[in-house]
This record gives sequence, structure tokens and C-alpha cells, in this order.
Amino acid sequence: MFIQVIQGKCTRQEELHEHLDTWRTELSAGADGWLGGTYGFADDDMFVGVVRFESREAAMANSGRPEQGAWAERMMALFDGPVEFHDCDDVTLLFDGGSDSAGFVQVIRGKVDDVDRLKAMMADTDTLHEMRPEIIGGTLAIEADGTFTETVAFTSEDAARAGEQAEPPAEVRSDLDYAMAGAQFFDLHRPWFESR
Repeated sequence: MFIQVIQGKCTRQEELHEHLDTWRTELSAGADGWLGGTYGFADDDMFVGVVRFESREAAMANSGRPEQGAWAERMMALFDGPVEFHDCDDVTLLFDGGSDSAGFVQVIRGKVDDVDRLKAMMADTDTLHEMRPEIIGGTLAIEADGTFTETVAFTSEDAARAGEQAEPPAEVRSDLDYAMAGAQFFDLHRPWFESR
């Protein structure tokens, strides 16, 4: 799997949401290898989109379509300033990956120097499910320099906040403290989803 993360400030939220919806209705049929996406706005007007493709090649082929270029140009004009794009070939799924039934999504961006340690945390699903049953899926997308974007789907924000209060075992706490040191958290209170 390949993930592209799109991030930028946008105060024209309704317009951007509507424009993104037009991609699904008008362009998705011609996007071979497109799997889906998770989108939303944080409290500070930061838009985050996490788009999933079968491969980098499929994503680049989609980007090369003329109609995609015209659509992307209109999208960029809706942002308040520069937009960041992060391409990630190294993707790990949590449970079955993202969930379109999530009531709340948290996107975490950070950087680590031990990618294997971070991925091992995601692999221990039995401990995580027991500790945080409100987590219903997620993705971990890692860039070449160790920068990561973790997208976590929760049943609801209330359940997520309650789960945060539970103190994890010491070894899990150590891993969390390592991975989340200096990380940014984007809470998507009203996420929306697209999938094939």
C-alpha cells in the first residue's frame, strides 16, 4: 500500500469539503489503484487528508492525469497558504486499516530514529485491543527519514477520551513515550471517508 498525506490550513472548509466530494463523483472511476481516504479539519483549521493507493505507481499515474491536475489546481486555491504533501511507501495497517465507520479520527505526525520499534508497537494488536477496545483501525505511514503519520480510527471521541485515561503497562508506556515525543496531534472531530 502507498499513502499520500495532504496537510494545510483552510478556513474555506465547506468549499474544500464539497470540492473533495467532486473527486469521488467525477474522477475516482479513472483512478486505477485508488483504495480510499480519510479527511477532516482540526480545531485550528488544519486540513488533513490521508489517501490510500495500492502502490506508488498507481498514485503517480493518477497524479499524471490532466483532469486530476486541473482538479488539484482548484483544490490548492482553496487553502489559506502552502500545502504539504507527504508520500509514504512504508505502510503498516492496524487491525484492518482505517475504518469508514469511525466517529472520531486522530492523526499523529512525528519522527523516530527506530522505525522497527514503532512498527512493532502496531503489530501487538492483542495488547492494544485489550487496552483500547474503542480503537477500530488505523494506518501507519512512514517516510524515508523516519517521519510518520499515524491515523487512528475510534468508535467515538467520548470513548477515545475515556480510553486515554487508562494507564498502559510500563513497557507500553515506554514505547508510547518514545514514539510520541515531539509529535503533533490533529483531532478530526467530524471526519469523512471515501473508499472504493
